[in-house]
Amino acid sequence: MGQLHVFFIPVMAQGHMIPTLDMAKLFLSVSSDSDLFAIPDLPHQISMSEETSFGVIFNSFYELEPEYAEHYRNVLGRRSWFVGPVSLSNRDTEDKAQRREKSSISEKECLEWLDSKKPHSVVYVCFGSVASFADSQLREMAAGIEASGQEFIWAIRTPAGEKEEWMPEGFEERTRGKGMIIRGWAPQVLILDHGLVGAFVTHCGWNSTLEAVCVGVPMVTWPVFAEQFINEKLVTDILRTGVGVGSKKWKRLGSDGVKREAVSETIKKVMVGEEAEEMRNRAKALKGKAREAVEEGGSSHSGLSDLLDELRTYHNAKP
Repeated sequence: MGQLHVFFIPVMAQGHMIPTLDMAKLFLSVSSDSDLFAIPDLPHQISMSEETSFGVIFNSFYELEPEYAEHYRNVLGRRSWFVGPVSLSNRDTEDKAQRREKSSISEKECLEWLDSKKPHSVVYVCFGSVASFADSQLREMAAGIEASGQEFIWAIRTPAGEKEEWMPEGFEERTRGKGMIIRGWAPQVLILDHGLVGAFVTHCGWNSTLEAVCVGVPMVTWPVFAEQFINEKLVTDILRTGVGVGSKKWKRLGSDGVKREAVSETIKKVMVGEEAEEMRNRAKALKGKAREAVEEGGSSHSGLSDLLDELRTYHNAKP
């Protein structure tokens, strides 16, 4: 029987140098980022943890992935509670604008810009707070966004004032009025929840994926690492609310082989035409199911109630 392999890496607690150094030795033992290697005691410790835990809480909702929910409960035989999407708890505009930290632009400025656009006419581009790209890929990305002819909001991690050598010369001038660039943190939930956003170019992190589902926005999927490639398959193959840009290989510094033509054509495919309209209708239907799930009597509302009841029963049964 061959060695077991896992495709995720545990993050070491701050200050724990020995595990971190041991992990560094494992990284050095492989020739490339895509090589598999065995991590001592994994996945056995994870399996043991799941088997001995009281259960698992999922930030998802039953209607989004019913087959997987049934498999977890009935085939694996484990307690599970689907209580999401938790992002729908942000009902206040201020909550949506500053969900994590203050944005580099004001809520008023962002909303005024969006309010000046037509329904479903804006592409929102954001890759979260961890994913990075080589300058060459960022240049291709910018050229593709511009060539698509669509209006856009692009959240870039580069802090305001820092030199951006990757940006094509004259890009901001040519797209002024048609595009908004946000440097640093962007109020993502506020932007996505605005009715004028027609597509979300995303790395397919689970939070971002679920936030797009909650507001009925189709996706241009561009996974970078970890489970993002699996999330992409859910979006493009099962839910059919998005189209992949062509990122196929896990890279620590993001994909570097996606050309501007692919970026432009994929954005247009999700934004314009009959196929785009069909995706938008499917996304809208999922939005309704997500919101029903968290309302009283919905699957996630019931899931949370069941969790609390089981925890009370467990607590009261303790000697």
